[in-house]
Amino acid sequence: MPTEPDDDELELIRRSGVVLRVGRLSLSSGTGSYRVKASMQRVARALGIERHEAHVTLTEITTTSHRGRSFRTEVTEVRTIGVNTDRLAELEWLAQDVDRRGQVTVELVDAELDRIAAKPPLYSTAVNALWAALACAAFAFLNGAGPVEILGAALGAGLGQGLRRMLLHRGYNQFGVTMLAGAASSLAYLGFVQLLGVVGVGGRHEAGYVAAALFLVPGFPLVTGALDLAKLDFSAGVARLTYALMIFASAAFAVWGVSVIVGLTPDPPAAPALDPVTLELLRLAASFLGVLGFALMFNGSGRMALVAAAIAAVPNTLRIMAVNLADWPPQAAATVAACAVGLLAAWVAPRLNVPRITVYVPAVTIMVPGVPAYRAVYYLAQGETTQALGYGVTAVLIVVALAIGLAIARMLTDREWGFEH
Repeated sequence: MPTEPDDDELELIRRSGVVLRVGRLSLSSGTGSYRVKASMQRVARALGIERHEAHVTLTEITTTSHRGRSFRTEVTEVRTIGVNTDRLAELEWLAQDVDRRGQVTVELVDAELDRIAAKPPLYSTAVNALWAALACAAFAFLNGAGPVEILGAALGAGLGQGLRRMLLHRGYNQFGVTMLAGAASSLAYLGFVQLLGVVGVGGRHEAGYVAAALFLVPGFPLVTGALDLAKLDFSAGVARLTYALMIFASAAFAVWGVSVIVGLTPDPPAAPALDPVTLELLRLAASFLGVLGFALMFNGSGRMALVAAAIAAVPNTLRIMAVNLADWPPQAAATVAACAVGLLAAWVAPRLNVPRITVYVPAVTIMVPGVPAYRAVYYLAQGETTQALGYGVTAVLIVVALAIGLAIARMLTDREWGFEH
């Protein structure tokens, strides 16, 4: 006959459940598995759990908590995958607080988790769409677009992100929503260009339509997945990168479908003729505004967004200059720029008490090669394998280089990354 659990076992069940809830909220907010484990470990220690072990993938957490002769193993599944940097910050501050106190009650942690889970998004759907428009407009300029392409990219991205957020909050399938948002952003860009033609604005501006869909580039899972691999967490890293690839493929094929139907090609737009000093200053401003837009789109607070934009602006501008003026390989420039961002984040984030991941991931998202990756899918679908491979290899190498740069920065500034325990 099964025996009823005694008081100690019931207490372990309560404590283990609260720790698992911390991990579930962290994972659903988009952070990497290494950060999920660290947050759970700190809360478990403060709750008097003697040993806590966790296995974290993209959508599942398996934990075992030990206390005395008793242990408790639990499994949970996270079906909603997204990015919410404000929630990540709240959870990080909670972990810091309980770690500083040394011993807390289950009721206190549970009440804080209730508050964090119930906290609404910082921005409405319309404002969130505005941040996406800002980010993609800056992205368009950094990719050589002129005023018309920049305005079109902002319009398309705003409408696409608004549609995506409304549908995701209603529980629709992420991949289907991504395809709809990609198609909507491309069609909105095309409609804008056609309207300009009707009112007499000459020139061909269709080539900038790819920039309108760059808000769909899965920068957060790409970066966190690569960092999971750097921490030898292969199950989480591979799953996260696979998810990012599927999101990107959904967006890219939707954009490709629109381009085939209406006859668009993803050729780079003709860059405006500017003197070198003015051009670099505008790139600096675009880098700042682009990262600001992405950080706010990820539901980051104004302070976190400004920090991310400030530490990314100069490294990203220097990265572009190194490639265009000094003939650096793009992947080498990306490695150095990402390492600089990681080092700056390691210095700035603790002083402002913001989680490092909420700063450096938006900061390197502006460096993710979304345009080459979209072009790779376009040419692959068109059967032009050579061009597709060229763009695809370039995109992959740059993403790997960004992860290497961030990993180097973490190893230099964090003992948990620099040494295996």
